[in-house]
Amino acid sequence: MRPSSAKASGGAGAGTPRVLDSSCWLEYLADTERADLFAEPIEQVQTLIVPVITIYEVVKKLHRELGEEVAAAALALMQRGRVVPLDLSLAMDAALLALPMADSLIYATARRHGAELWTQDAHFEQLPGVRWFGKSKS
Repeated sequence: MRPSSAKASGGAGAGTPRVLDSSCWLEYLADTERADLFAEPIEQVQTLIVPVITIYEVVKKLHRELGEEVAAAALALMQRGRVVPLDLSLAMDAALLALPMADSLIYATARRHGAELWTQDAHFEQLPGVRWFGKSKS
């Protein structure tokens, strides 16, 4: 798992709040060739918004594939941002979106907090407030 840098303790300057979907977190945590794309928003915890559904998806996958210790480390890192729980109002906002359930909850969380959503998921590609990182087909 990728170690977080010194920036994760509070880092430089305020900016636009950001939400990262699960795939971005997984790239970063696995330190893949795309990890650096997502390092800045993850490490600038003062502007990081973390939907609880994203924690669920990331921790579940890591626990299943890499074990409890890796999942616990990921949880600790994700909790450095502002964790947003699911409530009835957010669920109702998400229910009105034409996206799969988890994607709807993530996008509704970003919209509610005026955050830019960073994603690799094509479901989001044309939506406002989204920064899409398409994967090349090779």
